[in-house]
Amino acid sequence: MRPPVLDPLFAPVSSLPGIGPKIAKLLTGFLTQNPDREATVADLLFHLPHSVIDRRHKPGIAYSENGDIVTLDVMIDRHQAPPRGSKAPYKITAFDDTGQITFVFFHPRRDWLEKMFPAGERRIVSGKVEWFNSQPQMVHPDYVVSPEEADSLPTLEPVYPLTAGLASKTLQKGLGAAIDRIPHLPEWLDAAHQRRNHWQSFSEALVQVHKPDERQDLDPESPCVQRLAYDELLASQLALALVRAQMRQLGGIARATTGTLQKEVIAALPFELTASQQTSISEINDDLAKPVRMLRLLQGDVGSGKTVVALSALAQVIETGAQGALMAPTEILARQHYASMLTLCEKAGIRLALLTGKDSAKTRRDVQEKLLSGEIDLAVGTHALFQGSVAFRDLGLVVVDEQHRFGVHQRLALSAKGRGVDVLVMTATPIPRTLVLTSFGDMDVSRLTDKPAGRKPITTVSASLDRLEEIISRVGNAIQSGQKVYWICPLVEESEKIDLAAVGDRHRVLEQALGQPVSLVHGRMTADEKEAGMQAFKGGDTRVLVATTVIEVGVDVPDATIIVIEHAERFGLAQLHQLRGRVGRGDKPSTCVLLFKGPLGETASSRLNIMRQTNDGFLIAEEDLKLRGGGEILGTRQSGMPGFRIADAESHADLMETARDDARLILDKDPQLKSERGEALRALLYLFGRDEAIALLRAG
Repeated sequence: MRPPVLDPLFAPVSSLPGIGPKIAKLLTGFLTQNPDREATVADLLFHLPHSVIDRRHKPGIAYSENGDIVTLDVMIDRHQAPPRGSKAPYKITAFDDTGQITFVFFHPRRDWLEKMFPAGERRIVSGKVEWFNSQPQMVHPDYVVSPEEADSLPTLEPVYPLTAGLASKTLQKGLGAAIDRIPHLPEWLDAAHQRRNHWQSFSEALVQVHKPDERQDLDPESPCVQRLAYDELLASQLALALVRAQMRQLGGIARATTGTLQKEVIAALPFELTASQQTSISEINDDLAKPVRMLRLLQGDVGSGKTVVALSALAQVIETGAQGALMAPTEILARQHYASMLTLCEKAGIRLALLTGKDSAKTRRDVQEKLLSGEIDLAVGTHALFQGSVAFRDLGLVVVDEQHRFGVHQRLALSAKGRGVDVLVMTATPIPRTLVLTSFGDMDVSRLTDKPAGRKPITTVSASLDRLEEIISRVGNAIQSGQKVYWICPLVEESEKIDLAAVGDRHRVLEQALGQPVSLVHGRMTADEKEAGMQAFKGGDTRVLVATTVIEVGVDVPDATIIVIEHAERFGLAQLHQLRGRVGRGDKPSTCVLLFKGPLGETASSRLNIMRQTNDGFLIAEEDLKLRGGGEILGTRQSGMPGFRIADAESHADLMETARDDARLILDKDPQLKSERGEALRALLYLFGRDEAIALLRAG
C-alpha cells in the first residue's frame, strides 16, 4: 500500500486550479510515458525548469542594452492607436529620468491597453529591449504592474520546456498550486551523507528548484538538483538491488562440467576465438560453476562474435542435462541466430529448435512437447518463448539478445520457467559504465573488445544529398563488379506515411537507374514479405537492398560491402554505428556513405565527424552520451538518463556509484525495509514509480 503521506503528490493534475480536462490531457501526453493514467501532481513537480529569466536588472531606459531583459520603472506618456483597418502596430510611449521608450503591440485590444497603461501614471514594466533606428522599444512586454503590485513581479522566473498548446503562464500557475501541496516527507537519506553534502530535505530542494534564489540553483551541480537526482538514482538502484536480491534468494545451481561439449562447439568454428571471447567464456564458466544465479551482461560491438560466446555458455549448461533458451527481439534476428548456430549444433550434437509467433499451431505444439520431454536441448525464438504455455523440462540458462528491447519483467518471466535459471544478457549497443548501472544495476559485465581475425576496417565518408546522382552511378559500378549494397532510408515516426512514400520512391529510382530488380524491406511489410526481400538479397538474386532501419540489428550478409545511409543527420550516433556494422563482415574492404542534407547543426556535424574518425563502438558510445545524454542509447526517447527525469548521465555519474553502494548497504542491514529508514525508503520507491520492487519484498 502506498504511504498516505504521498497522497497529495499522487492526485491527478486536473485537481489543480486552472487545469481543466484539455490541459490535463496535454500534460499527460507530455509528462508521462503512459497515456492510460492521468499525469499526477508529482509528474508536474518533477518537470524541472531548464533556465531562468533574471528580472532584477534595472539599468534605466538609456542604459538598457539591445536584446537584454530589463525591468523599468516608467511614467506612461501617451497612446498612439493605428488608423482603423490599418495593419500598423499600437504604440505607447513612456519615459524615466534617463530617456524615452516605446511599447509596441500587434492586434491589441485598445480598452485593455488603456487600463494596463493609464497615461500620466507610473508602471513597472519587464521584457526584452530592442534598439530600432537608435530608439529603444519593447514588443509585447512580459509583465506590467502598478508600483503597489511590484512585489508580484517574479525576480528570477524559471523557464520550463513546453509542448504545443501549453502556455507558459498556464504551466506556471499549475506549478504554483502544486508547490503548495508538497507534503513534509520522512527523511530516507543517511544523516551523515546528507550533512556531508550540505543537502536540504527533499521537499525544500524541490521548492528551491521551482523558486530559485540564484541562477546557479538550476545547475546540475547545485545542492538542490544534486539532492533530487540522488533521490531518483537511489530509488532506481534500490529497486534493481531488490530484483537482484530476489534472484539470489531463489538460489542457483552449480553447473560444473568437464567442458567437453563446449570444446566441441569451439572446435567446430571455422576461426580462432579472439582473446576477449576466451576471457568472456571463462568468466561465464566461473559464474555457472557457482551455486548462485548468474546475471551477466555481455557487451560486444557489432560483429565481435557474441553469438559464439553465448553458444559456448549454452553448451556448458546443456552438458549438465539442462536446457537453454535464446530470446531475440525480432523474428528476422531469431531466424538468423538459428541459422548461424545450426551447423555448430549439428557438429556438437546439440538438438536445436526455432520457436516464433508465426509458427503453425502444429509446429508449435510439436516443439512444446519436445521441450517438455527434454528432446530439445536449445530453443531459439522471439518473445513467444516466454509466453505462458511454453514449458521446459529443465531450463538452465536464458540468453537475452539486445537487452534494451526487453523489460526486467520479461527477463524474470523467462527465467521463472526453470529452477535457479542463469541469465546472460547480450547487447551490441556498447553501453558506458554509468548506463550499465542505471539500466542493469549491479550486473557483472563481460566485454568483447576485439574483432574476429580477417575483418577489414570500414571506410566511412560523408557526402551532401546534392551529389545523389553521382552516388547512384558509383553504386551501379560497384554492383557491376559483383558487390552488394544496402541503401537505408530514415523513418521518422511522426510522418510514417510520407517516409514510406520516400522509401518507395527511392526503391523505384534505384531500379530505374540501375536497370535491375532491387529488394525492399520496411516495417509495414508482413514477416513473409520481409523474409523474401532479405533472402533475394542474401542469395544474390538482387544486389541492392533498400530498407528502413528494420535492418539495424543482426542482419548478416557477409558479402555486402557498401552501405549508404540517407539523411544521416537524422540518426543518433549509436544507430549510425549499428547500421554501419551491417557491412565489413567478410574479408573484403567495406565502405559506409553518410548522405546528409545541409546545412548541418553543430550536433549532427559532430556526429558525422566522429563516425568518420573511428570504428570503435565503445568510444562512440561515450561520445554519444556526451552529445545528447543517454536517453536514446538504450532506446528510450527523452534525453538525460533513460527513464530518469532529473538525473543526468554526465553530471551525476558519481552520484550513481554512491547510490549503488548505498542501496547495497541498506539491504545488507535491513533486507525487508522494516526499520524507520526502511519505511521512509518505501515512500521513496513509490514516489519515483519503482513500486514493483515493493511487491518483491512482499513476495520475498
